[in-house]
Amino acid sequence: MEKEYQLIRSDRKTVGLQIKKDGSLVVRAPYGVSEREIERLVREKRDWIEKHRTKIEETRAQTENVQPLTYEELQTLAERALAYIPQRVRYYAPKVGVTYGRITIRNQKSRWGSCSAKGNLNFNCLLMLTPPEVIDSVVVHELCHRKEMNHSPRFYAEVRRVFPEYDRWNKWLKQNGAAIMEKNKS
Repeated sequence: MEKEYQLIRSDRKTVGLQIKKDGSLVVRAPYGVSEREIERLVREKRDWIEKHRTKIEETRAQTENVQPLTYEELQTLAERALAYIPQRVRYYAPKVGVTYGRITIRNQKSRWGSCSAKGNLNFNCLLMLTPPEVIDSVVVHELCHRKEMNHSPRFYAEVRRVFPEYDRWNKWLKQNGAAIMEKNKS
């Protein structure tokens, strides 16, 4: 019987499962774990594996007819973002109770925003293709990293305190973001 996964052994301490973009399964395991134990774990995690494969298929279906943006379109989005996002940051920073450094708008391939240890904020120009509430949710998320540079329960409690609708709009971004990011592949 042929294995349904790629096995990569290393000095790691635990077994990890990864679903690649093509839907294939990679199992990363310590040298000392038997193949029998690995196969048991794969069977045990079947629902998780199928759920993630389904999500990949949905994303693929959602993005198969998406046309990449032209350089000019990306430039226009970046200009709009530079005019809009800093004012949202200025609005929310006092509500979070933080200061911030530079705000940069980038054409990023995989991130919606980031916050450096120095307090500089980066935002993806593709946010301009999302509803204003999504932009606000990303702004608040990054500003809250000025208090908590992690994704702990305390971090999310702060995000939800400032932006109670965060979960709804974060879900929207998770459901629609892949199709928007696909436009960035040029």
